[in-house]
Amino acid sequence: MSSFQTSIGTRSSTMIETSCGYLLQELQMIWNEVGEDQFEREKVLLDLEQECVGVYRRKVDAANTSRTRLHQELAEAEAEFTHLLLSLGERSFPGRPDRMAGTLKEQLDSITPALQEMKSRKEERMNQFRAVQGQIQKISAEIAGKSECSDSTLDLKVNDNDLSLKKLEEYQIELQRLHNEKNERLQKVEHYIDTVHKLSTILGLDSTNIIGEVHPSLNDLCGISKNISNHVLVKLNSTVNSLEQEKQKRLDKLHLLGKELTNLWNLMDTAYEDRRLFSHVIRLLSVSSAEVSDPGSLTQSILLQTEAEVKRLDQLKASKMKELFLKKQNELKETCNQSHMEIPSRAEMNNIINLINSGEIDYADLLVSMDEQISKAKEEASSRKAIMEKAERWMLARDEERWLEEYSRDENRYSVSRGAHRNLKRAERARITVNKIPALMDSLIEKTRIWEEERNKVFLYDEVPLLAMLEEYNVFRQEREEEKHKQRFLLSQEKKKVQNQVVVQLENPFGSGPRPSTSSRRISDRSLNGGFTSPVPLNRRISLGIQQFGSNNISSTTQGISFIKEGKKVQRQKMVSRPGFVPTVRDETASEVSTFSGPFSP
Repeated sequence: MSSFQTSIGTRSSTMIETSCGYLLQELQMIWNEVGEDQFEREKVLLDLEQECVGVYRRKVDAANTSRTRLHQELAEAEAEFTHLLLSLGERSFPGRPDRMAGTLKEQLDSITPALQEMKSRKEERMNQFRAVQGQIQKISAEIAGKSECSDSTLDLKVNDNDLSLKKLEEYQIELQRLHNEKNERLQKVEHYIDTVHKLSTILGLDSTNIIGEVHPSLNDLCGISKNISNHVLVKLNSTVNSLEQEKQKRLDKLHLLGKELTNLWNLMDTAYEDRRLFSHVIRLLSVSSAEVSDPGSLTQSILLQTEAEVKRLDQLKASKMKELFLKKQNELKETCNQSHMEIPSRAEMNNIINLINSGEIDYADLLVSMDEQISKAKEEASSRKAIMEKAERWMLARDEERWLEEYSRDENRYSVSRGAHRNLKRAERARITVNKIPALMDSLIEKTRIWEEERNKVFLYDEVPLLAMLEEYNVFRQEREEEKHKQRFLLSQEKKKVQNQVVVQLENPFGSGPRPSTSSRRISDRSLNGGFTSPVPLNRRISLGIQQFGSNNISSTTQGISFIKEGKKVQRQKMVSRPGFVPTVRDETASEVSTFSGPFSP
């Protein structure tokens, strides 16, 4: 190739020399013809030589400049290629030759395709950076709460010195973080909006206006993306907190009104139908604010209705309290009367009624106090039940005892009349009951004393100490028994006197004088049988004795009658054995004695 270049240079110089020689010959001919002097000729030739050197110099300079430019272009290409490799984060490029060989133009031509490929890669990488950074700026603007901006308004500055995949990955990670933050903020916004809707429904408020006041973009009808800035989140949080506080405030007020309503219902004994109208208010008494979720549960209208009902019942409370107090007072009286307990004084009750009329008393405390008194009265009545049962049995036995005494004093108790046999049966039962009185009283006294010791108070029966009543009855029974013993002694003395008279008359019925006639003997017999010269018949006297001494003297009286019957039997035997005794007398005597054959005890 060098030989080819040498031949080209020789041919070029030969051609130059030939053309210059022809022209120089032609110039010599002209100068000869003109007769130009030698000095001028040498001057022109010197000028021609200088001009030729100048032309050659210019050409050499141009060629040198072109070479320098090619060197520079090659260096710049290599530098740019290297820079692109560094900026893209790549160590090498497969299309680039390992060694540079050949002329400058050949070297430049060999690196140019690789350089173009690297430039296209750079542009592509920069587009990726622009896209990622554009999304980052857009999402950052949304998070910052700035108005939505288009791609044309984005001022993107991509750092072309670092377009490596690592840097791109960092931007992508940042973009993903912003995406996550945006989603979290959107979820928070949706949660706040949903909470506002629920609270507004519970409180009976318009959620659209409330959300619109926070930011217009939060309404779905707006048609723009929701603002998720910190300012909006803070305002939403503040709105939810204010609604929660309003909910708690209304619930507390409703709790207060509900308790007042319940107290008034309980105080006034309101019917279930009237309570059912505010059952939704009562159900909220046992729930917290977080548990209230029913729509319309805490509306202003419910609060106003409940408040109006409380005010209405409060106005009726005084008159109703008086009625309830009287009702509970009657209940207390009935409980006390049933158990024969002490009833609160009327003056105290009238004082309470005056306080109710004046409104100077706590109705709840009053009714609670009345309920406590009723409860205590019922509890005391329950503790008195066993004693009261025995006391009632004792009083019934006492009534039976009195009836038996009255029955024993009745002259016609043995007469054949309607109901007499029933009285006899009742008298038998009464006697059994009366015989149980001592044991019953002992048990009653023991239980009463135990009760009084346990409660450290006196057991009253109709405001009278029961033990005093029992002791008084015991004293009465003892006095009566002593009286009965005295009566029995007097009766026994009388019986002895009567017995002696009967024996004397039986032994000497007619005395020592002359024998009386039959008629006089009949009179004496009648007089004897009639009660030993007494104008009252014997059975009449014994009946009066029974009435006087009571049922416990019946047995002794019966013994006296049997003794008299024995005496009359002896008298009849003597009189029958005597000669000339008239049988009619025996018949009369038998008829008179037969009147005592009936039972003397009931």
